[in-house]
Amino acid sequence: MAVITVIYKNYTILTDYFASFDRQTDSGFRIFVADLSDNKQHYDYPNYVTYIPGKNKGYAHGVNIAIDQAAHEGYRMFAVMNSDVVVSKNFVEKVKYSLLHHPSSLIGGKIFYEAGYEYHKARYRKEDLGKVFWYAGGINDWKNCTTTHRGVDEIDERQYNSFGKTDFITGCLMCYNKEVEEKMGKWDEGYFLYYEDADYCERAKKAGFPLYYNPEIVIWHKNAASTGGSGSIIHQQYQRQNQLRFGLMYAPLKTRFHLLKNYLSDFLNSICKCNE
Repeated sequence: MAVITVIYKNYTILTDYFASFDRQTDSGFRIFVADLSDNKQHYDYPNYVTYIPGKNKGYAHGVNIAIDQAAHEGYRMFAVMNSDVVVSKNFVEKVKYSLLHHPSSLIGGKIFYEAGYEYHKARYRKEDLGKVFWYAGGINDWKNCTTTHRGVDEIDERQYNSFGKTDFITGCLMCYNKEVEEKMGKWDEGYFLYYEDADYCERAKKAGFPLYYNPEIVIWHKNAASTGGSGSIIHQQYQRQNQLRFGLMYAPLKTRFHLLKNYLSDFLNSICKCNE
């Protein structure tokens, strides 16, 4: 199995990431790291890592060059994931099992906030940390053209422990096999950052590949640790820009009109403020 991840500047997140892979019950995997940092730093990668230097052309570009390398080396199972995560000790085992039993599909897992990275930090008791959902299945809200996470900010009380179809799988963890990769082709690099995962899901559904949520595949996410944190300027900029791109391609006509109207209104307001 090939694990596909992208790094940009923040090398410190890799220590916990690799430590969680050191504890795997199944060692039959290789991690392909696409490093898009402008000023690349030396990092002592484990022997199960293939390092791929690349230019800063966005997250989708990093995914594409890493998958190309993994496919070239003969891998037929792919787990595309963020590098700001920690995985459960049976992560590789569960991904392989799920892909073997649902080969022509996209599969996501149960994703918690890493303890201390919750969006509403003051809301939870100490014993709840590490059990707060970041993603437990996804929903496309076409009225507002947003991809929402089922269960987000809820504490895990086994309410999302059933395997089943889902409408959206986050690029924080998206698993599929060679058949899907060959038919789907590359991730759309026009998005640069955010919504490239939503685009890939919509293309997959149009191609006849179902999307599944598997709660037995578990990881913990250091939310937006690679982009300055949730709500950062870069986070907001790309979210809004690529929401428009995604919406104009897939949303109902009425939603497209409102997206374009609001985007142009905000753009004109920003120009007026600059001229004041």
